[in-house]
Amino acid sequence: MPRVPDQRRRTVNLGFETIGNATLICYDGGPILATDPWLNETAYFGSWTLSHRVPEQQIEAVKNCSYIWVSHGHPDHLNIKSLNLVKDKKILLPDHEGGRIASDLRRLGFDITVLKDRTWTSLSPRIRVLCIADYNQDALLLVDMEGALVIDLNDSQSRGWGRFVQKAVHQSSDSFLLMSFGYGDADMINYFDDNGLRIEPPAALKLPVGKRIAEVAGTFGVRHAVPFSSFHKYQRADSVWARQYNTSLEAYGVGFESDCCELLPAFVRYDIAGKTFEEIQPPETTDAVVDPEKFGDDWSELLEHTEVRKLEAYFQAVSNLERVMDFITFRVGGEDHVIQLRSQRFEKGVVFEAPRRSLMRAVNFEIFDDLVIGNFMKTHLVGKWPKSKLYPEFIPYVTKYADNGRAKSADELREYFHQYRKRAPVDYLRHQVQYRVAQVVRTRIDSESALYRAAQRSWWFVNKRIGA
Repeated sequence: MPRVPDQRRRTVNLGFETIGNATLICYDGGPILATDPWLNETAYFGSWTLSHRVPEQQIEAVKNCSYIWVSHGHPDHLNIKSLNLVKDKKILLPDHEGGRIASDLRRLGFDITVLKDRTWTSLSPRIRVLCIADYNQDALLLVDMEGALVIDLNDSQSRGWGRFVQKAVHQSSDSFLLMSFGYGDADMINYFDDNGLRIEPPAALKLPVGKRIAEVAGTFGVRHAVPFSSFHKYQRADSVWARQYNTSLEAYGVGFESDCCELLPAFVRYDIAGKTFEEIQPPETTDAVVDPEKFGDDWSELLEHTEVRKLEAYFQAVSNLERVMDFITFRVGGEDHVIQLRSQRFEKGVVFEAPRRSLMRAVNFEIFDDLVIGNFMKTHLVGKWPKSKLYPEFIPYVTKYADNGRAKSADELREYFHQYRKRAPVDYLRHQVQYRVAQVVRTRIDSESALYRAAQRSWWFVNKRIGA
């Protein structure tokens, strides 16, 4: 596909731009829609900053959009300080069970519209959108521009909607996949063994990112792929150790081979009518190392008695935890505080070592995922855990279903999953079969082994044919 010539326009009439971490800006004559604006702030209690600055031109375009779509509640997607710059706009949200984001933003004075699943909504004469929320409190957005389809998957993975997207791609005149790719540092990777030594994460393998992009693109049958939702760097002095696992822009092309899909730059301006693109080249942000105290964290601070009681109430309310583990210990300021989940055994648990302020903010605001992904909290596993560590027995039940989905008890969880199943019963059940097979592989096979990688290849092969 041709690039635009040197004397090119800096805007498009009908087209899109990708910038920042996961910001898609769609144009129809002027800017119409922007997604997940994280423009110039930090995230995860100051642990993350953007890897590249958002140019002023794109910031102004976001401010001039009529609509803002927010995929999910992570602060590199739902960034309140950035959203305050567009508080006069219509905020579009996925139909997440629990409705937490919608209710929270309405309380802050935002104009909220919740998009019904799998239903097209027109935003301008030539742009319409369709949203699908899933039970992991993630969501995707399809943007149709006169037959050209942009698929904004941001951080989401197929949880029953793969066949739907495949069909939409097949019916489009052109297609673009925007999805989080990388080595895998945008997850909980700060694990330690019984000897206090950090366990190397799968990201340390630095497997060819382009190869995976080609596999996923082939699964959906898209014609273009754009690296997306992966552009951050660690900056806290207690989290900069994870910088070594950040993915450079150059790494996205390594291993990419496809006869049917073209890999576009991560930051790109695309003209739908002319089928031309221009690479946007924002400057990198500085590699500053910031003391945690700037964000209010003093690792020597001790918990107060009332705070220990809050911790206990917070985790004991999540009914699934007592089924899979015996205890949770929080080590704060050098003191251990044990939350007992079962009285009969004391063999399997987890020790979290965290600074007081961020820990209590995570608990008080029910955003424990922000503490997890910040990767300054140290996590020690005690007893026999699956190869996938705290997934899927702990993390989703606390951070996805309880914090965001408001489902904590066994009855609430049953109703929570029932509501998602009702939306697309056949797709949901097909996904559950695939998910259970995948979990056997993730929990029992070492993610660094050749056998695991062979299973991944088989997974993508099957998904391409029967639907992700």
